[in-house]
Amino acid sequence: MKFKLFKDRKGKADQAKNNKFVKLAREIYVQARKGGINPDANFGLKTAIASARAINMPVDNIERAIKKATGGNEDVDYEEIYYEGYGPGGVAIMVKCLTDNRNRTAADVRSIYSKRGGNMGESGCVSYMFDEKGVLTIDREAYDSLDEDTVMMQVLEAGADDLTVSEDSFEILTHPHELEAVKVELEGQGYHFASSEVRWIPQNTIAVEGENAEKLLKMMDAFEDNDDVQDVFNNFEISDEEMERIG
Repeated sequence: MKFKLFKDRKGKADQAKNNKFVKLAREIYVQARKGGINPDANFGLKTAIASARAINMPVDNIERAIKKATGGNEDVDYEEIYYEGYGPGGVAIMVKCLTDNRNRTAADVRSIYSKRGGNMGESGCVSYMFDEKGVLTIDREAYDSLDEDTVMMQVLEAGADDLTVSEDSFEILTHPHELEAVKVELEGQGYHFASSEVRWIPQNTIAVEGENAEKLLKMMDAFEDNDDVQDVFNNFEISDEEMERIG
């Protein structure tokens, strides 16, 4: 049976894209404040800008976020926090937040966990189940044909760690700090990427269905709608058939 990670779920495209613009603008702002406005000397900023460009975020939005970070009039100080916990069925969930109010965000995230059949745990309770990786995604529909063996050879020679293949895409996995170097090398060979980002990749996944699947999808929607939540990483999969049933 074919399974898909929740991250592949489609729906509410316009709202989700707007939310992503807002969240990436905050990420760019934070990285520029933290490491300076030169992307070549600031890996975090370079990665954030690459993620923004990958989803066609307007250049004006990117420049505005950087300008805001260097304006000197902002008294907002965001901090990056990961909240870890469990969802229905015992699946592992990591929530990445950027917040200017730790108490507010912790309360909001804890509420989302608990109201949808999960519970927030201590730092480190699930992160050991994930590996932090740079991820470059190639949309297979953008190419007439790509030979899997050839792509594998080229990405490994470029310094990547691994390649995962699905019907829709190739995902190139790198060490987080090798992401940009591998991207530049492969772009020089003619590749274009649908996305470029650092993610926490689950070491193993758990298939969920029925009520647990429904609760987990509602939990993911609630996290996505929270302004402080930048990203959510999980280790559950839902089959295409189950996604169709849920609707």
